[in-house]
Parts: sequence; C-alpha cells; structure tokens
Amino acid sequence: MGRVSQAQAEENRRRVVDTASRLFREQGTHVSVADLMKAAGLTHGGFYKQFASKEALVDEATSHAFDELTRHHEEGLERYGGQRAAAQRALIDTYLSPEHRDSPGEGCPVAALATDMAREGGDHEARRVYTEGVGDFAEWLTTDDQDGLTRLCTMLGALVLSRATSGSPLSDEILATARAALTTTGTGGDSEG
Repeated sequence: MGRVSQAQAEENRRRVVDTASRLFREQGTHVSVADLMKAAGLTHGGFYKQFASKEALVDEATSHAFDELTRHHEEGLERYGGQRAAAQRALIDTYLSPEHRDSPGEGCPVAALATDMAREGGDHEARRVYTEGVGDFAEWLTTDDQDGLTRLCTMLGALVLSRATSGSPLSDEILATARAALTTTGTGGDSEG
C-alpha cells in the first residue's frame, strides 16, 4: 500500500486527537491504543507514525479538550453580546443538565478527566494543561459577588455525583439543586432574572 499524503497524515492525526479527546472523557485515559485507533477508523500500526507515545497523545488530547472548552466560553460570550452574567447563566444551565450528564465524551474535561489527572505525576504536560484549564474556567465563572472557584467546585461536584447516580431520581435532583444554588438571586448567583 502506498504512502499517505502529508494532508492525509495531518487529517489522520486530527481524527486520532479528536477521537482520543472524546474517548478519554468517556472512558478515561486507560483506553488502549488499539481501541482508540479502531474508533478513529485507522490501523493500530499507524499510531506510532503520528505520536511518540500514548502519553504524548494524552497530552495533546487534553489540550484539545481544553481548547474546545475555551472556544465554548468565547462563543457563549459572543452569543450573549458580551454580557458575561447571561453567558455564565446559560453555561451553568447547560453544564448542570441531563444532556451534559449523559454525554461525557462531548462534555467538560474538568469533570471527565479529574480522576485520571489525579493519578498523573505533577511533571506531565496533561496535568499542567488540566491545572491551567481549571484555573481559567474558575476565572471565567467569577462574578462580583461569588468566587469562580466556588462556582466551579459546585458545578463539578454536582455533575460528578449526578453521573454516579444516573438513572435514579436523585441524579436529576442533584443537578436541579446545584443549578438553583448558582443562579437564583440571593444565593450568590447572578441577579438577572
């Protein structure tokens, strides 16, 4: 079989990174290279032509997931005409929704990768990207009357607990309770309403 063009090689690499970003959020970074390449529709042997190691892919896929999160925040701000409080409210509503709970592969890397990053050593690129991403997300959530880190911890905790209790009424109650706590006037949420 002939060699692939440079453009096709770049497309294959992008497909692997996209697939890894999704699968790592769905299943964790322990997904095997063989399973990942199969999900990307490529052969296992092609992996090492694109990446030096699985760790290098974890680094790149983590960065990709946080780039998506940043784009999502920017798009939300644009959609609400630069009104940060309205964009934050919409984000909280979406973040603490059954749809987000049920779609970790397309969702927030902070929640989906937390356990894997806790197991990474402090000198890994993925851990550095994750840590910066958490800080940036918390900063984006900051309001005049509430610390963004507190808001992020509430959102993250609620999402993780709702995923762990999915299929029970408690799961939806966790989401609704956290959403109300973060968005209702007088409880540290925004005052628009």
